[in-house]
Amino acid sequence: MMRFDLVDLSLFRHVAEAGSITHGAVRAHLALAAASTRIRNMEQALGAPLLIRSRHGVSPTQAGRTLLQHARAMLAQAERLREDLGAYAGGLAGQVRVLSNTNALTEFLPEALSSFLAAHPNVSVDLEERLSDEIVGLIAEGVGDIGIVAGTVDAGRLTTFPFRSDRFVLVVAADHPLARRTRIDFAEVLDHDFVGLDRASALQRFLSGKANLVGRPLRLRVQLRSFDGVCRLVERNVGVGVVPATTARRAVKAMAIKAIDLTDAWALRDLTICVRDLDALASYARQLVDHMRAGGSRPASRTAG
Repeated sequence: MMRFDLVDLSLFRHVAEAGSITHGAVRAHLALAAASTRIRNMEQALGAPLLIRSRHGVSPTQAGRTLLQHARAMLAQAERLREDLGAYAGGLAGQVRVLSNTNALTEFLPEALSSFLAAHPNVSVDLEERLSDEIVGLIAEGVGDIGIVAGTVDAGRLTTFPFRSDRFVLVVAADHPLARRTRIDFAEVLDHDFVGLDRASALQRFLSGKANLVGRPLRLRVQLRSFDGVCRLVERNVGVGVVPATTARRAVKAMAIKAIDLTDAWALRDLTICVRDLDALASYARQLVDHMRAGGSRPASRTAG
């Protein structure tokens, strides 16, 4: 008899979305061996494979895609049940899945989420960094509840709201040859070594894509975890970096670096909240959207020349 519990369904959703049993197990908070056994037992109970396995990862079979569709619906319903019962247990309870680009994740979401979570102690947030165009597709598929994307991305039929505005700037050491510039095109900078975020980060993939468009590689010498770390190595003349203007404004007060406006149209970042159906979200997810919208859309940051 085919019996899948909510742990099975949640695990399969994570594995299918991550394209990896290993990464899916991490997201589901299960040991790899336990996750592999559960997937294998699900396939045995069904009598058909759910995943196509290759050296590049896994992808769902037709049966797996059908299961994924139902798993998402059933997990969403279970989340609604937990929300409804939470009212009897002292307030709202549940988890919101938020997908965000690098800019919003590092500069604006920490403040917005911390104040929201302080007011809603029974709600948790599963936050994942993605490229903006990926986020739009994943929100449309129901993979995430709320997305934060660049305003330049076509959101299709998703419902959108303004969130914040910022811009990317180039940061260089105070004695760098480019330090005399006040504005510069990204293509002009590609002759220089870069200090950047991890290659897997959404922003680093975005910048590498822009470099490829002009037929030039991005000479990434050092990969770090934070924009603050990027600025510290830039100060030491290890390379130049691209960071949000909000980051640069803080850094120039404490470090011997210079911020230079990028003239590229993509450097100006109007950040947008996107959801598939606001009314269909759990009430605590709708409250998070309202909370983020209440912060207003701030004017684009400008850096001193």
